[in-house]
Amino acid sequence: MKPNAPTALIAEDEPLLAAALAAELARAWPELRIVATVGDGASAVREALRLAPDVLLLDIRMPGLSGLDAAAELADAWDTAVKPFPALVFVTAYDQYAVQAFDAQALDYVLKPVQPARLQKTVQKLRLALDQQAQAAINTEANKNDPLQATAEQLRQLLAALQPAAPTAQAALRQLQVSPAGSNGNTIRMVPVADVLLLQAADKYVRVVTAAGEHLLRTPLKDLLPQLDADAFWQIHRATVVRADAIDTVQRDDAGRLHLTLRGLAEPLVVSRLYAHRFKAM
Repeated sequence: MKPNAPTALIAEDEPLLAAALAAELARAWPELRIVATVGDGASAVREALRLAPDVLLLDIRMPGLSGLDAAAELADAWDTAVKPFPALVFVTAYDQYAVQAFDAQALDYVLKPVQPARLQKTVQKLRLALDQQAQAAINTEANKNDPLQATAEQLRQLLAALQPAAPTAQAALRQLQVSPAGSNGNTIRMVPVADVLLLQAADKYVRVVTAAGEHLLRTPLKDLLPQLDADAFWQIHRATVVRADAIDTVQRDDAGRLHLTLRGLAEPLVVSRLYAHRFKAM
């Protein structure tokens, strides 16, 4: 194997499918070196950051962190000064809406079970993408525009397309059934959504922060988001949603990352690359 051979990471929670994909890749792209095969999204993020592969093949449905969420987390954590962001391919069972969403965002996908002819087309796209990436690394003018930002925008649009439609302001959720922070969960309090400043995923709960204090909600953030008025609540990170009219300051640090503060809340909040478009003036 050549030392500069392209590398790939496969994230697939079904071992037989992962093995079949690796075998087909070996036939379609003999030079490609599989540096890791993992079975969940969190492991995909950890190993991708450690190994920095050229290609990521991510199953969109995995336990815990999905392939899409893993790609989004990697896009936020990746240091393009060290190495360009990997070329992305998503692995999915056939779903008309998912396929249409991938096509709309020009993100490549492989359907289960893997079809050799279709995979060959994917390999051709990946080879071209890596060649263009290598050329861009030489051409300083091409580097003036961060290609990772374009990938982040594709991922953001894809995540939005695959979420349930947001409700109108009139149909949006009005009350949250929460437990006071520090309680044993036996007490339920009704908190008006209009009072909420911050929603933040924390383990199996969602942190609900108001000016009066903190509460815990058992509904996952991804299930709560479609019930919120999208004009009133802005997602700024995979795990963070804020009330838009409570935003006080937005600052850019030396590394180019955005951080914001909310009126009535001292803690700074990180803005993900995927949602930095909300602050284009920065």
